[in-house]
Amino acid sequence: MNDSHGEQARRAPRADGHGAGEAHDPTAPRDSRAAHDSRAAHDSGAAHDPAAGPAPEGGPEFHPYHHPAAGWGAANSVTRFLVREGALASGPRAIRRMNHEDGGFDCPGCAWPDDTKGLHLDICENGIKHVTWELTRKRVGRDFFAAHTVTELSEWSDRDLESQGRLTEPMVYDPESDHYVPIRWQQAFDLVGDVLRGLDSPHQAAYYTSGRLGNEATFLYQLMARELGTNNLPDCSNMCHEASGRALQAAIGTGKGTADLGDWERTDALFVFGVNAASNAPRMLTALAAAYQRGAQIVHVNPLVEAAATRTIIPHDFLQMATFRATPTSTRNLQVRIGGDMALLRGMAKAILEQSDSDPKAVDQEFIDRHTVHFAEYRARCEATDWAEIEQQSGLSRAEVLAAARIYREADRTIMSWCLGITQHEHGVDTVREIVNLLLLRGNLGREGAGPSPVRGHSNVQGNRTCGIDHRPSPEFLDRLAEVCAIHPPRAHGLDTVATIKAMHAGTVKVFVGMGGNFALAAPDTPYTAAALRSCELTVQVSTKLNRSHLVHGRRALILPCLGRTEKDHQAAGVQRTSVEDSMSMVHLSVGMKRPASPDLLSEPAIIAGMARAALPDSTTPWEWYVEDYDRIRDTMAQVLDGFEDFNRRVRLPLGFRIKQPARELVFRTPSGRAEFSTAPLPDVIPAPGTLALGTMRSHDQWNTTIYSHDDRYRGIKNLRTLIFMNGDDLRERGIEQFDPVDITSTAKDGTQRHLTGYLAIPYDIPRGCAAGYMPEMNVLCALGDYSTQSDQPLMKHVRITVSPARGGE
Repeated sequence: MNDSHGEQARRAPRADGHGAGEAHDPTAPRDSRAAHDSRAAHDSGAAHDPAAGPAPEGGPEFHPYHHPAAGWGAANSVTRFLVREGALASGPRAIRRMNHEDGGFDCPGCAWPDDTKGLHLDICENGIKHVTWELTRKRVGRDFFAAHTVTELSEWSDRDLESQGRLTEPMVYDPESDHYVPIRWQQAFDLVGDVLRGLDSPHQAAYYTSGRLGNEATFLYQLMARELGTNNLPDCSNMCHEASGRALQAAIGTGKGTADLGDWERTDALFVFGVNAASNAPRMLTALAAAYQRGAQIVHVNPLVEAAATRTIIPHDFLQMATFRATPTSTRNLQVRIGGDMALLRGMAKAILEQSDSDPKAVDQEFIDRHTVHFAEYRARCEATDWAEIEQQSGLSRAEVLAAARIYREADRTIMSWCLGITQHEHGVDTVREIVNLLLLRGNLGREGAGPSPVRGHSNVQGNRTCGIDHRPSPEFLDRLAEVCAIHPPRAHGLDTVATIKAMHAGTVKVFVGMGGNFALAAPDTPYTAAALRSCELTVQVSTKLNRSHLVHGRRALILPCLGRTEKDHQAAGVQRTSVEDSMSMVHLSVGMKRPASPDLLSEPAIIAGMARAALPDSTTPWEWYVEDYDRIRDTMAQVLDGFEDFNRRVRLPLGFRIKQPARELVFRTPSGRAEFSTAPLPDVIPAPGTLALGTMRSHDQWNTTIYSHDDRYRGIKNLRTLIFMNGDDLRERGIEQFDPVDITSTAKDGTQRHLTGYLAIPYDIPRGCAAGYMPEMNVLCALGDYSTQSDQPLMKHVRITVSPARGGE
């Protein structure tokens, strides 16, 4: 590798949001307006700015990864991380308490369920990093903010912002000095209350949440919004699994999967679609290895063959670690083209139905007749779909599709699991419904070892939706809320994430409250989102660490620091526990074990209650009483939420309790009272000549928008994030070689274009016509108007782009 490659990595790429909305805010404070344009360049996606500090040491490196997932690689990575963060003592102590049912705290990372066998090391590399990142000894208090203006901080990299440490006290933005300055908690609440009460309409405020919020805080948050008079409750599900919920609700009458961890332990076949388990749900590796060892078939479907789809060494299996003995985690990998999963599923169904002509056991006709509707129409749709179309749209050969169908046919019990590789497409709802279609064909619902199993990528994001964070609440839920809580909740649907950004940009939403997350970076169309936030009268961010969303703020802005999940939550009734729901509908308690990072931190329920009382001074809701003892919140939740009856007792049972799933008992809350086959035609997912379909994704050393390093071990990348993975033939066709700088242009549905320049090309094992790169840097390429008409989700996994050699110069 020559020096020019290293120099290219050090040069900050340019992100240009042409057509995405003007980044300059004419109402910006006078002391910071001059610097606004330079801030906008970073807002729009640049991953590293030289002004932020040193770039990664050494030039970029790419060496294809051929080792097992987890194992000693994970152990070494964790050790280096603990040393770097100065947590060799505190980190292991916390790790021993993570995901333990007896006095432990729930991992704030992914939503994979806790082990059912009482495993003492039910942990993973990324979970350890996530907890250690929260346990840092570094602090961001008034002295830090006094030393740095917002304009200066806006030039820092996102990693450098978060790595400063934990926020310690509430802060308010002072436009005259361009600094955040301290504010007392009650003053902060009064500011929120004054602004909310001064709005012309309650619909001029939006209340966003990420998956970090516990169930009790979630319930109070939605109660506050609805008592104020709005259903504007956008959440991260709007960007991730909205398609799953809508598809499952339509098909089987529940927005959740029906399979649990026990089913994973009993299934004969696992089909895993669009999941990068080793990075996004690493504890799944244990289930995959166990499934292989007992003889189950495991088929991974993904444009990239990820490390989790090869083999693993489970770190808590000491014999494997000592002998370096890896266990395979797949029996077959199918590399569909981006968006081609539905065609594969349709092909498998077509093969099964063709086989049923001579093999009556190929389909479960008794199950279909008793429990489903629209089968004849679905069969006709499959028969009318020819094999040439299936091959073309999936990117697979007929032989590959038939082999997958054979695995499905020969399995008595099958689970189908998926994540964002399925949902972040225009046709995400249709694809999830096609998964259910295939399951219904062989009666893989309502019995052990079978069923649909979506994988949530963030702890308690599913619990947020269960406990009321929904911009489209059901009338039944609102009726119970009104009766139990003595309020008059609004009935009109509210705004989701995309609609909220548009409304802020237009000035019709004037207040944005964010409970956790990093909205400015997580959302699509980064410059447009930044301009929308800056158009607000007030932005409120409830956070544990400094991030980009604190710097991309409204005319007035608050940073309200909260307790982390690892910390003790002291209230009047003693140390409190909060509940969370995992990907498989298990609800259990989590209790912090560390002293809070600052005596000035408040819990999320206390912050919500403080804002609610200030905004609703005459409310009869006992906000302060709720915060004294979270059992009181749970008692109210038990009366409002279906499936939470006897909440306080059941959540204290070993491993908690599972929310009832009527569809698992073959009770379908659909209009027909049965499971419903769908009959959507196959979408055309083939890129136009000269274009590519881009899917954005996390690197391995990253959690959502938190970036631990510029490395991606499982994809063989070191010292580089501003890159694009492409098929080698696609690169050669464009005259591009490894590490060559390229220009990337996306074209939105409305014809507008967005650009990234100076990214480095990496040849990778990915189908022709497909490309991949990292979020949040590449979010700039996804236009806000490019969202699914089925789910309203941004099309993060199917961005239409062109790639060419960099023009050079600026």
